[in-house]
Amino acid sequence: MGERWALSAADGDGARLVPLGPDQLPAGPVRTEPDLVAAVRSRPEVDRWVWRSTAEVYPRLLAAGVRVERCYDIEDAELLLLGHEGRLGEPRSAAAAHARLRNAPVPPDPPARAAVPGAQSSLFEPQRADVPLEALLEVYAEQQRRHGATAHPGRMRLLTAAESAGTLVAAEMNRSGMPWRADVHRAVLHELLGERYAGGGEPRRLAELAEQVSRAFGHRVRPDLPADVVRAFTRAGISVRSTRRWELEGIDHPAVEPLIAYKKLYRIWTAHGWGWLQDWVRDGRFRPEYVPGGTVSGRWTTNGGGALQIPKVIRRAVVADEGWRLVVADADQMEPRVLAAISRDPGLMEVAGHEGDLYTALSDRAFSGDREHAKIALLGAVYGQTSGDGLKNLAALRRRFPLAVAYVDEAAKAGEEGRLVRTWLGRTSPRAPGAEESGEAGIPQDLVDDTGPGRSGGADARAWGRFTRNFVVQGSAADWALLMLAALRRATASMRAELVFFQHDEVVVHCPAEEAEAVAHAIREAGALAGRLTFGETPVRFPFTIAVVECYGDAK
Repeated sequence: MGERWALSAADGDGARLVPLGPDQLPAGPVRTEPDLVAAVRSRPEVDRWVWRSTAEVYPRLLAAGVRVERCYDIEDAELLLLGHEGRLGEPRSAAAAHARLRNAPVPPDPPARAAVPGAQSSLFEPQRADVPLEALLEVYAEQQRRHGATAHPGRMRLLTAAESAGTLVAAEMNRSGMPWRADVHRAVLHELLGERYAGGGEPRRLAELAEQVSRAFGHRVRPDLPADVVRAFTRAGISVRSTRRWELEGIDHPAVEPLIAYKKLYRIWTAHGWGWLQDWVRDGRFRPEYVPGGTVSGRWTTNGGGALQIPKVIRRAVVADEGWRLVVADADQMEPRVLAAISRDPGLMEVAGHEGDLYTALSDRAFSGDREHAKIALLGAVYGQTSGDGLKNLAALRRRFPLAVAYVDEAAKAGEEGRLVRTWLGRTSPRAPGAEESGEAGIPQDLVDDTGPGRSGGADARAWGRFTRNFVVQGSAADWALLMLAALRRATASMRAELVFFQHDEVVVHCPAEEAEAVAHAIREAGALAGRLTFGETPVRFPFTIAVVECYGDAK
């Protein structure tokens, strides 16, 4: 086992650091060095660095070509621990954590940093209160105690380690960027939208569709303004509540077809058009700022750039470098497999133990071979569809897989009663709006605390129950994905391959063509290892559909 050191950035480019012993306490004198990068580079034997924030330190190291194996991000750990203690929403900065230790006034967290296209995050971090190394060490020691006080300390420590690993992956992806061909992007935009007009107005194809919409209504209508469209339908004697596609498709009116086409192209123009290309693509790379754990369920977000909503047609611009390939991996039916693992339902674990199509296997056992009904039933259990065919299918699922359905039912009940729910590793849901401190639920029963008052029923309570029903599955899937990323990062460390994209069930690796087969193998192995680490030894398998392509648009 390698060494563990704590580090804090000092004035200018310097650093203060100290070795930590097996008890996680300082094992030597604090050292002050003039160059943070040199301090880390000169200690290759350190396999885990304890620091305030990866976003503060790691981009500076990466810019100098220094990569670290592991870290412990104190502020990410604080966020997880606050959530576990039912205090999500309290300031999570190291300064706030230290103030709580000293019973001092707790400073608010700094405001979120505005997105700066193409910027390296550490250069544009909002000002934070200075936290000396001694204070970080106090917070770190207290966090170790708090981990030990949880119901499952081993799981919680694993979650914290995985979250910290995710911050390293995010920083490295921010640094490497996704290969992006600006010339191909411009050609796609010209193909879809036509010529641009001077002055920044709508391109030709949008202008033509807007004219068709107005002509269909018999008067001038702005299709980019939903209120204007609703008024136009009302004037035509048609009542609509919104301009969503599913509602428009049910209307018999000549404006519908050009309106739907306009809305689709308008989204591409505004979200990934010429302005986006100019702002976000530099030197053949798209560099969004990934935010690990950006949602309460643990799923990632991005700070600007819309990286997680790239339309399929725009993916044609994501092209591997000459002689390189994109290895695109999608986790197959991830959330149903996670439900099998966390519920420990023997029947569903058996179904999820096959690497083929899970819904087909499920339909053979419970739905007379009807794959579509099997899929609706299982996703209905996860997302809370409890009416119509969803209710009928859920009843069939409950008869065949009672433990799986009971698991999400209990999570929903806990949410309706204002209790907390947890993922398998211990990530904790926020409290329902207006809920009193009323206990917690982290299924199975050994994580349920039924003390305290519950909430009254009603639509709001049922809605929150649907959220908590999904949280225990989606959040546990996010925990698995973090460990998969950490394992994949480690497996590819000796390669030239680089992780360039991730969202909850998909990862993209950019690598030399000769490494593609090894990368695909590493992804499969990382998924299997993450399953064992997250959920223990179960029959459940976590397979991937993997495509090796030159263009991202060809992967699906």
